[in-house]
Amino acid sequence: MPDSATDQPTASLEAIARRNIRHFLIFRVLFNARFYYPVFAVIFLDFGLTLEQFAMLNAIWAATILLAEVPSGSLSDLMGRKSMMVFTASLMVIEMAVWAWAPTGNPNLLFWVLAANRILSGLGEAAASGSDEALVYDSLEAANMQDRWSHVLESVSRWQSIGFMVTMILGALVYDADLMQDLLKLMGFNLVVTSEHTLRIPLFLTFGTALLCWFNNLRFVDVNAPDRHTGISIWDATRQTLSAGQWILQTPFALIIILAGAFADSILRMFATLGSEYYRLVQYPEFTFGVIGAGIAILNFMAAPWIRRLVDHFSPSIIFACIVGLSILGFAGASFAIPWLGLGFAIILFLCFSLVSFSISFYLNQVSNRKIRATVLSFKGMALNLAYGCIGLAYAQLTRHLNEMNSATPDSPDVFQQGLAYFTPYVLVGSLVVAAITWLHCRDVNSIALGLKQQSKGQKSESKAES
Repeated sequence: MPDSATDQPTASLEAIARRNIRHFLIFRVLFNARFYYPVFAVIFLDFGLTLEQFAMLNAIWAATILLAEVPSGSLSDLMGRKSMMVFTASLMVIEMAVWAWAPTGNPNLLFWVLAANRILSGLGEAAASGSDEALVYDSLEAANMQDRWSHVLESVSRWQSIGFMVTMILGALVYDADLMQDLLKLMGFNLVVTSEHTLRIPLFLTFGTALLCWFNNLRFVDVNAPDRHTGISIWDATRQTLSAGQWILQTPFALIIILAGAFADSILRMFATLGSEYYRLVQYPEFTFGVIGAGIAILNFMAAPWIRRLVDHFSPSIIFACIVGLSILGFAGASFAIPWLGLGFAIILFLCFSLVSFSISFYLNQVSNRKIRATVLSFKGMALNLAYGCIGLAYAQLTRHLNEMNSATPDSPDVFQQGLAYFTPYVLVGSLVVAAITWLHCRDVNSIALGLKQQSKGQKSESKAES
């Protein structure tokens, strides 16, 4: 294969782009097909950990992602996207092997084994962040097919929704020892199934998807693979990081997209994290939580084409206004905790979350230079995680204050509902701050977005004319 995209005929580049799209879709489904998600907290506790240890493991995971996010993007730009994608899948395989075969006899040893799992998981998340999108967008750009990017994101959203739905349902089912026992009896097998048997089934299933993910990532084609075959020095990675950071600061459109995205993503992701507590507040029994998750996945599948059309046909300002409006409606409605009907407001917020993720990926890939694209996307990931961490700390202080001021039992449903009331004014004030910063530093954000779309269509037309 030739070293650069310019050596490839257009027809071949289009074939490579379509191939990368296909494997990108498969990667996103497999990488996120974590069958332990519906029982995430429970499975750690059933392994023998305490709630405090579980919280510590989550902190280790988040810190690993934060520290590795930008360096992984720099390495992706310097060493090649495919190399980083294969590395990502390799980490997933090792991560799941460590957990699936973790010993349970010694609590102290178990904690450190699972800490290693969380570090590997965080490194994998960081390595994937930016590299996958950058690889696909590079191939679209080389084939002058950038105008297909929104359609690619739509397909990813829909297939991920299907994968998430299957994962939520199957993961919960195989973890239920009584249900597995009944199913085996129906199939004619006279076997005894206990919780010790089902404890690792979601992990073994995820280990299987990790292996499939690894084989899939070997099939990617990196159209902009670096020519250099020498090692990458620390100075190279540092220079790449500084270059991308300087570019973001000097590119108001990219800075505003990251800022607005981090603001909207953080508050919506915080609500998603508290989802099960909210379902309980609006009087849904716990056994329905998995069904609700699957139902929301179906709605995301159905909404993906509408989200793509919205981003394709409207300006960033209108899209941000939609996000703010829907968020205010969703949080205001959720704060009333209406039994049963309150689920409708949660659905609005989850759909809004999908719109935010779609919009950030759509605009940031368009505006980024291919030489620093993965690093820029990694800065985006770091900004989103930092914003989420900050709002998490703020929410913890808020609930602590409400517990002190409230005569009810600490962390009671009343305190949780009172905390929800603060989400609406936060969105309102925060959106005004984002709007003011945009007006001061990037008033032409809409015209820049329009220019990027026209440029993409113009390059497509030129390519067809040359053909």
